[in-house]
Amino acid sequence: METNSPWKSYGIHITLFVVSLLTTTLAGGEWMFGQYIVLDDYTWSDFTAGFAFSLPFLSFLTCHEFGHYFTARYNKVSTTLPYYLPFWMGFMLVPSIGSFGAVIRIKQQITSRKLYFDIGIAGPIAGFIAGLVILFYGFNTLPPADYIYEIHPEYQQYGVEYEKFAYGPDREEPGAALVLGSSLLFDFFKENVAPDPSRVPNAFEIAHYPWLLAGFLALFFTALNLLPVGQLDGGHIVYGLLGPKWHSILSPAFLIILVFYAGLGMITPDHLNGLMQFKPEMWWQAPLYFWFLTITFSKVFPTPQLRILWALAIFAGQILLTFFINGVEGYSAWLFYGFLLGRIMGVHHPEPPLDEPLDSKRKLLGWIALLIFILCFSPAPLELVVLGEP
Repeated sequence: METNSPWKSYGIHITLFVVSLLTTTLAGGEWMFGQYIVLDDYTWSDFTAGFAFSLPFLSFLTCHEFGHYFTARYNKVSTTLPYYLPFWMGFMLVPSIGSFGAVIRIKQQITSRKLYFDIGIAGPIAGFIAGLVILFYGFNTLPPADYIYEIHPEYQQYGVEYEKFAYGPDREEPGAALVLGSSLLFDFFKENVAPDPSRVPNAFEIAHYPWLLAGFLALFFTALNLLPVGQLDGGHIVYGLLGPKWHSILSPAFLIILVFYAGLGMITPDHLNGLMQFKPEMWWQAPLYFWFLTITFSKVFPTPQLRILWALAIFAGQILLTFFINGVEGYSAWLFYGFLLGRIMGVHHPEPPLDEPLDSKRKLLGWIALLIFILCFSPAPLELVVLGEP
């Protein structure tokens, strides 16, 4: 039994990788052509084209997780191989990327602050380098500008000005479109790396370019892991850089900022003669949202009184800001991530037996990692935009 157990474990990892390859390939084909597998016009060639997304995207995930894995093994910390997490919603006609990412499991206690830092930072740095390679290749191998006519033949009648008619002011009928967000680094690549700027797609069309989509997601997932909260990679880095005292302050602070931004516009007062007037539906929406805030911070603040106090402060601050700055909105999808961090994972960090400070080289690398977070973070990574409305 014990002789076969390692092979059984390898089988689990290999199976999850193969299934993830299948689901991300399906998702890649769906993003490229806008055709779901359950529809009649989804073809075998649509599926195989999806490898142009799945291979670079899974390469990024693999580099990230093996960055953690090899650093842990180098330091003689027992850990599992990566568990890939397939997730695909195309059978429900819902867009997805075919994966929830990948994770490794550390099987023993990490004994020092330096070790937390080394293992935590290795994954984002390795994944970030992979993301740069993916984006550099993607922007240097862009197809001709008329490639978009293969995806949207209806645009061809408008010629080079199709953007005005497809999602600009000249659009004739209302509609909706998913728009890929951006980040400082992604914008830099768009503006400076492509040899022929005319080939760089509009934000509405980037999802049809699999290498660009994979590269954008590589930056986004890198930033997601580098959030300086709890036991995320960014939390390990902040703990290593600044120690337990500052981590205990900054970790909940960043979560509060994230939730505050995410919830802007959830409860929006109307303007009436300089006073606030609430819409009728807000009388049931507001208590529900307030309750959500209190449970989101259940593992952040130790007492119910503190949770209610902070939920009230965030709730009131959001309403006041949306009143004085009419139309300001956050990105509500971040509320789900905030809930996972605050309710499920928590914002606190275990204290290792050995709390030695980092050397100067590690400190420099830690600050570079936090700069990478800023460069890669996308405030609104994917938005549904209504088109053609007056």
